[in-house]
Amino acid sequence: MRNLSIKNLSGPTGILAALVVLIVLFSLLNPRFASVENLQNVLFQVSVPLIIVVGTSLVIQMGSIDLSVEGVMGAAGMAWILLSPNTRLEGDIGVWAWFVALGLGLVLGLITGAIYAKLKVPSFVVSLGTWYVGLGIAILLYGNALLPSLTSEALARWPTQLTLGLPNCFWLAAVILAAGVFVSHYTKFGRGLMAIGNNEPIARSNGMPVDRYKIAAFAIAGTLCGLAGILATMQLGSGSPDIGFGQLFVVIPAAVIGGTALSGGEGGVIRSAIGVFLLIILNNGLVLAGVDPDYQSGVFGMILLIAVIAVAWPQRGRLKVAK
Repeated sequence: MRNLSIKNLSGPTGILAALVVLIVLFSLLNPRFASVENLQNVLFQVSVPLIIVVGTSLVIQMGSIDLSVEGVMGAAGMAWILLSPNTRLEGDIGVWAWFVALGLGLVLGLITGAIYAKLKVPSFVVSLGTWYVGLGIAILLYGNALLPSLTSEALARWPTQLTLGLPNCFWLAAVILAAGVFVSHYTKFGRGLMAIGNNEPIARSNGMPVDRYKIAAFAIAGTLCGLAGILATMQLGSGSPDIGFGQLFVVIPAAVIGGTALSGGEGGVIRSAIGVFLLIILNNGLVLAGVDPDYQSGVFGMILLIAVIAVAWPQRGRLKVAK
């Protein structure tokens, strides 16, 4: 009976129930939490990690891990702003700046996937190296000159502008999320990633192009990290190599809390997205509840640790450290 209750906590019903409890609790602690303005603020905050977690979930589904998030975001964000209207350079290339930045994320993802799949280096080692490669690119682009800030008011204001009452940045994240759900659950590629996570040797023996699937998953994750870097840069209004700071420690715990097992073969994009909402709402609620900033990180970390243990415990026998 005890095991059953723990498993229920890790299911989508349990996560949704926890989300509802948090919303009710924080609304009682501070009525402002349930205001339209705060809802819009939460959707603004959730946009970037929601985009990242789509790619992260595809990688985790096959039993791998991608730690390159922050470095790829920094590189793509810096590339984009330097090729857009900014205070440092006059090299505005319009929409092509998006293609360059997204292409950079794609290339970094392809490199990570190729080394992982073809050279059999553990994914956490390869992606950790890609993190620092991306960070190095971002620092080189940042240089020692004037801080690059957006001079286009339209670009700077786009993420916060409302369409049908919701921030534009959230609509972008929602489109990416919908595409991720379709790929993960309704395509041969998505089912293939799940099969690899469940049992890679059997997937190979059935003729599945496992290496191609692995490379493609990391390529998608890199591209989405690039998009997240662009969006985060737009939200900030200026370039920074550290634009992705802290995002890795939101999306991976969010995926685990949502029920996307680190061992692979279980969960998916929808459940990971619910985990993102839970963590962002938790952080937002702690702030509005008046928790002292000196204690917020500790309280957040403690609740996060309890949640991760509750979710991961039923799968403890399947977790693989070196895959």
